[in-house]
Amino acid sequence: MAPLNWFVVPAAGASRRLGGPVPKQYQQLAGRCVIEHTLGVLLSHAALAGGAVALAADDKHWPTLPAALRHRVTTTIGGRERCHSVLAGLRALSSAAPEDWVLVHDAARPCLCQADLTRLLETCSGDAVGGLLAVPVADTLKLEDGLGRIAKTVPRERLWRAQTPQMFRHGLLMSALEQAIGDGETPGDEAAAIERLGLRPLLVEGSTLNIKITHPADLAFAADVLASKGDRAQ
Repeated sequence: MAPLNWFVVPAAGASRRLGGPVPKQYQQLAGRCVIEHTLGVLLSHAALAGGAVALAADDKHWPTLPAALRHRVTTTIGGRERCHSVLAGLRALSSAAPEDWVLVHDAARPCLCQADLTRLLETCSGDAVGGLLAVPVADTLKLEDGLGRIAKTVPRERLWRAQTPQMFRHGLLMSALEQAIGDGETPGDEAAAIERLGLRPLLVEGSTLNIKITHPADLAFAADVLASKGDRAQ
């Protein structure tokens, strides 16, 4: 039997950088909240068998989402850091086998397009490690000296900006996160946890439009992206 594809969406963050009482995944965007757009992309892809969303223990917003959406995913309580929430999501996928694939996607990346999602699935499904969407760095990079001045210019060749989804085997990713957390580390993304095992994930080129909502201006940009697609991402 061929491995199945699942998804995990960590959505337990407080969104301190965005400001305000409403976490960024519940901010309004083009008539729906951000996480509705995000889950819509994942749930509408025929290659994904299902998924889990990791929520904050005191989340009061999730129950207000449409029941038709909420009933299509498993929910669990997330943790203090992203890695804790992802691990909780992996554990909540009770039907997933160790060899199944899991795509971890940020709740606040609502502009993922189906074509990029399909390319990630097709590229990584035959790989021994897995991989992630990413884009080559286009800007000149400066290393700051700690005093607000440039210490040096960093060559941008071979540098990529990591995005999500990040796609790895369920058993491998669970083991990698458990080991990292057990060692007192909190890897910033799933690829970093896999790298700790001495493995090298694939970089699959994605789109600069697949932004993560972090600052208020990002909401306006994301609305423009969805409008330019005619909201075809859903």
